[in-house]
Amino acid sequence: MVIPPRLIPLSIAAALLSCGLVACKKEAPTPTPSASAPATPKVLQRSDLAMFGPLPEAFDSPANPPSAAKIALGQMLYNEKRLSKNQAISCASCHELEKGGADARPTSPGHKGQLGGRNAPTVLNAAGQFVQFWDGRAKDVEEQAKGPILNPVEMAMASSETVLAVLKSIPEYAAAFQAAFPGQADALTYDNLGKAIGAFERKLVTRSRWDKYLAGDDAALQDDEKAGAQAFIAAGCTACHNGVLIGGGMYQKAGLVKAWPNQKDLGRFGVTKQEGDKLFFKVPSLRNIANTAPYFHDGSAATLDAAIRTMAEHQLGKQLTDAQVAAIAKWLGSLTGEVPTALAAVPKLPASTETTPKPVAD
Repeated sequence: MVIPPRLIPLSIAAALLSCGLVACKKEAPTPTPSASAPATPKVLQRSDLAMFGPLPEAFDSPANPPSAAKIALGQMLYNEKRLSKNQAISCASCHELEKGGADARPTSPGHKGQLGGRNAPTVLNAAGQFVQFWDGRAKDVEEQAKGPILNPVEMAMASSETVLAVLKSIPEYAAAFQAAFPGQADALTYDNLGKAIGAFERKLVTRSRWDKYLAGDDAALQDDEKAGAQAFIAAGCTACHNGVLIGGGMYQKAGLVKAWPNQKDLGRFGVTKQEGDKLFFKVPSLRNIANTAPYFHDGSAATLDAAIRTMAEHQLGKQLTDAQVAAIAKWLGSLTGEVPTALAAVPKLPASTETTPKPVAD
């Protein structure tokens, strides 16, 4: 399980971010910059792995117990373009499950081609993170799922009532909501839409060879991948990238040691308005990181090697050697897992009726 920020030892929280994206929390003291990373031991020891953990089968929530009907409904809604104003955009448009659950662009186009302000993070394993969105403004995937639909730059629906009017005009959806939420007099609600999509996303768990290695299978990783894991640990990356998701458990300042190049986006400050939260972002998970370029909240790193170097320089005050960067990138590739085939498939969606609201052109 992802380690919540309050449980991370202060000795670890001191070390900053590293190799994949952005971010720890502001309580972490600033380390002394060094010209180069420490020498990397060649042999990874089992004792080095205490800060990690294998993925569970799912990130189920007691507040939103799963069922086959709820997950099936969520899968349909995740792929449903009629939840957007012009009926051309769905959750899957910016979070393609076959492409790392993210978007291969710095920022994603939404309604009428408008570009969002931040890079679309992967939805894979996202339910295990301690908050959602780069700035943590949603507490879980159920809450997060409801945001983009009403965002004027993204799916641009006018209101939750507009969304429900579309869904209620399609008899198959009315029946699907009733099956997913039995016993409710009015099952087709906007909150239940979020719960259905959330239940689906909580199953998007991608186990990899790294999980097999953590479970005791030494042959699951190649020797150079093990060396890469040790290089990652030795460089100090695990201060923030740890736990089951190798990230996703705390906030950290972008540019902790050396100022972040792009300071237009102030991160969590936009949510809290607290001066101390400027440039703080959620530390991203490094699961499937090899497939989710470009990197960082601003999509400014086009390649994984560039992201590793940027993190080392701006978060750790270190200049990694080419060999260290290559080793870390090699290990990060072992974190790539497969989306369960049944969940990755695009389901057949209910047909519109004559009363279904038509796309809005403006």
